[in-house]
Amino acid sequence: MKKFAYFPGCSLEKIALSYNKTSVETSKILGVELQELEDWNCCGATTYFHVDQLLAYTLTARNLAMAEKEGLDLVAPCSACYKNAYTTNKYFKADPDVAEHINYALEEDDLQFNGDINVHHIMDIYVNEVGVDAIKEKVKVPLEGLKVAPYYGCQIVRPRKNGEDVENPQFFEDLVKAMGAEAVDFAERLRCCGGSLIMTSRTAALDMVRVLLKNAVDSGADVIATACPLCQVNLECYQLQVNEEFGTDFNMPVTYFTQLLGLALGMPKKKLGIGSELVSAAPIFGEF
Repeated sequence: MKKFAYFPGCSLEKIALSYNKTSVETSKILGVELQELEDWNCCGATTYFHVDQLLAYTLTARNLAMAEKEGLDLVAPCSACYKNAYTTNKYFKADPDVAEHINYALEEDDLQFNGDINVHHIMDIYVNEVGVDAIKEKVKVPLEGLKVAPYYGCQIVRPRKNGEDVENPQFFEDLVKAMGAEAVDFAERLRCCGGSLIMTSRTAALDMVRVLLKNAVDSGADVIATACPLCQVNLECYQLQVNEEFGTDFNMPVTYFTQLLGLALGMPKKKLGIGSELVSAAPIFGEF
């Protein structure tokens, strides 16, 4: 069984609890062990890096150092957590001055980071470590007839990794197809959901969500699948406000891709958290 240091991040402790549970459970089924980091800390989200970049890198590096101490690569389900950890790891290796400052601060916690580990998004583990074909072989309940809009968001493919196609990625679609579902042509799949812009420019943020929802509806999708807690919140929780602001009538379920994967792998709906959404996904999953 492949083993990784698991960094759930703050969102998966509360608002994205179903993402946390389904990430852990689907990983077990697929032969991947996620060992949660003890005493992990917040990655700094998106805002801290605009306040003090070096301290933000140090905050994230503490998690990396603990993973390295265990001799394990780090895995994060949240796209923002993944991006921060990946970027910190990359800059640490590229800038000796940054590395020196980070390790000076980590001494207070009796830690040291050498940059000897890799950072992965959990979808990367499924697609590239487990393999799409291997996943397909483990599917017990093919999601035939289900039309899924695979929403990457703006962070999962950025920064660019070696040889990765950031303009037209297909790995999310490949994973959806392995579940037996149909990946619809979702043109806006890499477009930002607005992130935390809702707190500073409400109308602009709602319009960004509107564009994504409209494209998903126009594509014929039954559900939007996402890999980021903030994307899930923006696309689901603000549908009512979008409808009020723009006179639309969206009622689009938004689930985590691990919930769909868990369903295809034979996990019971109740354990997946399906039906607990604000825009219930239970009706579209009733036949599975």
